[in-house]
Amino acid sequence: SYTIEMGPKGPLWKESPQPFSCSIEDPTKQTKFKGIKTYISYRVTPSHTGHPVYRRYKHFDWLYNRLLHKFTVISVPHLPEKQATGRFEEDFIEKRKRRLILWINHMTSHPVLSQYEGFEHFLMCGDDKQWKLGKRRAEKDEMVGAHFMLTFQIPNEHQDLQDVEERVDSFKAFAKKMDDSVMQLTHVASELVRKHLGGFRKEFQRLGNAFQNISQAFMLDPPHSSDGLNNAISH
Repeated sequence: SYTIEMGPKGPLWKESPQPFSCSIEDPTKQTKFKGIKTYISYRVTPSHTGHPVYRRYKHFDWLYNRLLHKFTVISVPHLPEKQATGRFEEDFIEKRKRRLILWINHMTSHPVLSQYEGFEHFLMCGDDKQWKLGKRRAEKDEMVGAHFMLTFQIPNEHQDLQDVEERVDSFKAFAKKMDDSVMQLTHVASELVRKHLGGFRKEFQRLGNAFQNISQAFMLDPPHSSDGLNNAISH
């Protein structure tokens, strides 16, 4: 069950009684089926056990989909996107690891998501047979969607109906405004990226060439030139 408390600003989730963190390290290229299948595994170590488990991206993806399915009233951030090509390039592997760390940090710091049995299974199960059993158990969970609300332990304090309705209306207005604003920001940012890849890119190249010429001019005056400044300009 998940407990809701009344805080100074209204209802909130009760903090996890056993807070913990989790590290993701040592991305390693692995193979199976005699080299036919290649993938990257990550060493995942929760702080409250200290015992590492090894997870592939598909395991993170499974957990993400379980969280979406069960906690429809909680915002679950996206995983880093899949990539068909260049998956084993060092830069891509490091970038994905950093994003997975951000994702797992959100999970461990959330008072509800961090206590999910499926998440606990993901962090602690190191046996293949037990992994499959726990995976099936999580997928058969009936307390999902609207049924998830049956697991709530709510405050005993009397709630004023008008106050509750006003809070709900206020949140609806906030959610709509936030949604519209994020969509607008995404559109504007996408347009800006497109411009930087096109016309702006050429303008910055021209600006870079102009600075390069200044650096070359300074090099023609060795007694008074500054190597540090020249290197910075021509970098």
